[in-house]
Amino acid sequence: MVPRERGRDAHPSAQRGDLTGRSPVDRGKPGSKIHAVSDRNGLPLTVLVTAANVNDNTALEDVLDRLHAIRQPLGRPRRWPAKLHGDKGYDYRSCREVVRRRGMIARISRKGIESATHLGRHRYVIERCLEWVTRFRRLARRYDRKASHFLGFLRLACALICFRRAARLNLLTSNNP
Repeated sequence: MVPRERGRDAHPSAQRGDLTGRSPVDRGKPGSKIHAVSDRNGLPLTVLVTAANVNDNTALEDVLDRLHAIRQPLGRPRRWPAKLHGDKGYDYRSCREVVRRRGMIARISRKGIESATHLGRHRYVIERCLEWVTRFRRLARRYDRKASHFLGFLRLACALICFRRAARLNLLTSNNP
C-alpha cells in the first residue's frame, strides 16, 4: 500500500493544467501570468504565458525573442522599440544586459532607490494593454487546462485589439470610396 500525499502539493500541476503554479498573491491558488510588450499606445506587440510563481526576470528574454521589428508607414524601414520600461521585477543586471544587447534603452525602476510612482506615467500603458486583454471573458479567468489553448485565445484577443484600433483609425484598406 502506497501512502497518500495530503495538503497543497498533493495534486501534480498536470491535473491543474500546463503552465500553472501557486500564485504568490492569491493564497497559493494555481494560476498563470501574462507577460506582454506593448507600444506606447498600449497595443500588444507580443505576449507570453508562464506559471504564476515564475519570476518576471526569467521570462524577459523569451518575451523579447518573440518581439519583431515594428512595421512603419509605407516606404520606411522596420524599427525596433527604442526603450523598454519595466517595473522592479526586472531590476537585475542580467535583464539590463538582455535589453542592451537588443539595442534598446532599459528604463527599469530600481529596488530600494526609486519610488513606484516614478515610472507610473509609463507603466499605465502596459496596465491598459493588460486590461484590454482581460476584458475578454475567456481570458479573465483561465478555464483551459492546456497552455497552448490559453495562449491561442490570448493571441486572438491581441489580434482583435489591434484590428479594432486599426478600424477606428481607418487604417484598413477597403473598396468603399
